[in-house]
Amino acid sequence: MKAIIPAAGQGTRFLPASKAVPKEMLPVLDRPAIQYVVEEALAADASEVIIICNDDKPEIFQHFAPNHNLELSLEQKGKAALAASVRHAGNLPVSFAQQPKPLGLGNAVHCAAELMDNDTQGFYVLLGDVLVPEGDLLKRMHAVSAEHGNASVIAVISVAPEEVSRFGIIDGELVSGTQQDGTAVWQIKAMVEKPALADAPSTLAIFGRYLLSPAVMQILAHTAPGAGGEIQLTDALVELLNTEKMYAVEVGPTEGFDCGTVADWLTTNLILAARDTELSEAVKAACDKITW
Repeated sequence: MKAIIPAAGQGTRFLPASKAVPKEMLPVLDRPAIQYVVEEALAADASEVIIICNDDKPEIFQHFAPNHNLELSLEQKGKAALAASVRHAGNLPVSFAQQPKPLGLGNAVHCAAELMDNDTQGFYVLLGDVLVPEGDLLKRMHAVSAEHGNASVIAVISVAPEEVSRFGIIDGELVSGTQQDGTAVWQIKAMVEKPALADAPSTLAIFGRYLLSPAVMQILAHTAPGAGGEIQLTDALVELLNTEKMYAVEVGPTEGFDCGTVADWLTTNLILAARDTELSEAVKAACDKITW
């Protein structure tokens, strides 16, 4: 099973920083955000990761390419651990597909169509500004898919009512587990992309992790532009519901992190630094100096 990471967007929420540095390359602790996402996919046994990119973001290509001169230089300076980290990033099984124009998430996913195998288990899609640095979310999703005949499964998270207009929102029926202990699995009945609060069927927001059946690629080939004049992945999933069942796995509030805004990115860095044994004391000391 392959994994697709769309990374061709303009990153407008991070301008002017993202004018020169792709938002996917902004650091979360010691690694660019997109490396966390690649490693998450590979930890879930993805055979290959396909990054959807464009020529405006050469930094992403460079990060996942070998740099033997840098490795040698670090080793000669006695910095073996840093050399190993550079070698690791350059040796990850990553390939690229082009999305020349930002025509929406659905279009970005379909840009990988020619690189996909005829895998009856489908493929993963992981958004590059959503991190799940620990845990087994993709494996849980795969288990739910297998339990329901290789059905499509997406991740959802409960959001505040005032935030529903930022996300795709599902209407679902609880089929197993509970929301209280983080084991909830929902059968999806409907979805709507970025609804007004009055039109939202719930506060369960799509959380940037998908395990999709091969039929989705076929649907995306003819999906018309939707919200924002873009080809929306959510619209293709709505059409899929006409012929296939679909499920959702709920993500715990401390399990995943949305880094899609500056505030969310800062929060993610702070939380993960506080969890890190080497950085936690520095975070505490910095917080003590802040006047709120």
